Amino acid sequence: MISERQKIAKLTILGLGLMGGSLARALKANNLVEHVCGWGRRSPSLERGLELGVIDSWTLDLAEAVKDATVVVICTPTLVAESVLRDLEPLLSGDTVLTDVASVKGNILSAAERVFGHLPENFVLGHPIAGSEQSGVDAARTDLFVDHRVILTPLASNNPEAVALVNAMWQCAGAEVVEMDVAQHDAVLAATSHLPHVLAYTLVDALAAEGAAADIFRFAAGGFRDFTRIASSDPQMWHDIVLANKAAVLAGIDKFSQHLAMVRTAIADEQGEQILTIFDRAKTARDEHFLGQYMKPAKPSKSSD
Repeated sequence: MISERQKIAKLTILGLGLMGGSLARALKANNLVEHVCGWGRRSPSLERGLELGVIDSWTLDLAEAVKDATVVVICTPTLVAESVLRDLEPLLSGDTVLTDVASVKGNILSAAERVFGHLPENFVLGHPIAGSEQSGVDAARTDLFVDHRVILTPLASNNPEAVALVNAMWQCAGAEVVEMDVAQHDAVLAATSHLPHVLAYTLVDALAAEGAAADIFRFAAGGFRDFTRIASSDPQMWHDIVLANKAAVLAGIDKFSQHLAMVRTAIADEQGEQILTIFDRAKTARDEHFLGQYMKPAKPSKSSD
């Protein structure tokens, strides 16, 4: 197991981009990893990662990438994870700890059970609640996970030492680590991250289709820019996420649609007291539960998945 004074001998990142690159940068900056190997289907991002010093070596050969690896982190797109697991299945040693950064845990768990017949004891499901509207290894930052949470969703069958290693790795990267049930994780993230991205994409798409789109965006105030900033996130990544977490996202859309209809009715009927009650209730909830618990009011939050 590692502590802040110990090192991971070999960290392998499968799918080098913002998340994996930032984890590598953080561990390397704190001298907590001896060697970082990158793997992917194509070479350009890997070559760039080596050029930037994010990784120490790269290969397109998965067997070579995971050979003698202490920790392997799956950072590929969500819907690609199952094919990666199938390729990994005959290659992993019993000592290698496997983890991931996917925003949806239920589909990864199901994929692992289909591939391995069960969740391997050294496969610790994880999700860093951090990110940016930027993507790719060029966007990788040493401090991406500092003051952010990483959610682990271990099962009873997990090796406690593997869970402790993944926990320590993320703490060394500056994150606060919490544990959560798989189903609870997917429901919470659907409401707090996946649905907001759907709303941002949908609002921008709707306004862009209007004849006056140029004026709308030209005169957009800060609130509009802040709310829709996440619509600049990688569309392919969010396509995969909403499909992987389909049931929870649809439940969130349905609930939001009901509340939006209620607000529409209040506005149409000029129910001023009802409108004020809804707005005031929302402000109070956000100030008490979001500002008070999850962020420092003086520090702007970063886009996350």
